[in-house]
Amino acid sequence: MLKYVIVGSGYRAEYFGRIAGTYPDLFTAAYLCRSEEKAALMRAHTGREAFTSADALPFRPDFAIIAVDRPHVADVAETWLGRGIPVVTETPVGDTLPKLSALWTHAGRGGKIVCCEQYHRYPILAAGLDAVRRGMIGSPSSVYISFLHDYHAASMIRRCLNIEPGEPFVMHGIRQINPVVESDSRYGAILDGRMQNTARDMVHISFASGREAIYDFAPVQYRSFIRSRHLTVRADRGEWSDTQLLYLNAENHPVRVSLTPEIPDRYHCLDTQALRDRRRNWCAELAPDTVQDEYAIATILLDMEAFLFGGPSPYPLADALEDAYFWLCINRAVASPWQEIRSEKMPWHSV
Repeated sequence: MLKYVIVGSGYRAEYFGRIAGTYPDLFTAAYLCRSEEKAALMRAHTGREAFTSADALPFRPDFAIIAVDRPHVADVAETWLGRGIPVVTETPVGDTLPKLSALWTHAGRGGKIVCCEQYHRYPILAAGLDAVRRGMIGSPSSVYISFLHDYHAASMIRRCLNIEPGEPFVMHGIRQINPVVESDSRYGAILDGRMQNTARDMVHISFASGREAIYDFAPVQYRSFIRSRHLTVRADRGEWSDTQLLYLNAENHPVRVSLTPEIPDRYHCLDTQALRDRRRNWCAELAPDTVQDEYAIATILLDMEAFLFGGPSPYPLADALEDAYFWLCINRAVASPWQEIRSEKMPWHSV
């Protein structure tokens, strides 16, 4: 059984506590919070123990989940690495280049750092990525992504196009501000017709290999009844479009199939009734949700056991650092409309 401490008390921190409650035979978890008030909230919301001092923890954690606010993720991770405890960080692993470089230095000294980047582990997205890896649509040349934001989108873009960290790229972008009526939220539907101005970032990325990506995203897409989400990967023998594969078979006859969101054998121990219901009632539109989030995160936590004993990382640090760097470049691109943003060599890029 894996034991972990969850450092933090926000919305995302609750996920890790709920996961331990859902799979009590696999995980034991406790919270470490800044105040007794926050600790009480975590106990009430998740049923997990919560403390305000690391010395009070009832067990030595196998790893620490760093689920604090974005500007402090890297700093808190360094603190736990200094104690000799491996860390699983929330996304992104850092929000400045110095912080990203510092984490790479820690890894070079033996620190075990994993980023909890989960979207490529969503059952439907994993099925699409597997089809791309197996060459069902041929060699991918471009991706249009209007489904995930920032570093999450970076992760999917690179996986869809088979891009390794360090491949040079050039970006051009723009940010538009548009009004939209709010219709949904974390806490339920919004029916009063309130309007908000929301930013929409559109960025074109050209990689040195000739592959291209278009990033097109507004935060309202995550929770809205009137904004959809889309992902299209185009290749020489077909395309992956949302939940559909269109391709030519060996005889060059056209084939159209729906992706099936299956659970790999290794993760059958994480299957739940809620997840089975989600797969059984699958719809054509891509949509992130809590059920898939918690499953995808749980697969990362499960894979930590092998990593702690010398196995492969559930999400290699170089990938996580590249995701964060990509996000920083997106921010530069939309802040300087249509100006060229050219990538630079980073410490984690292979020689």
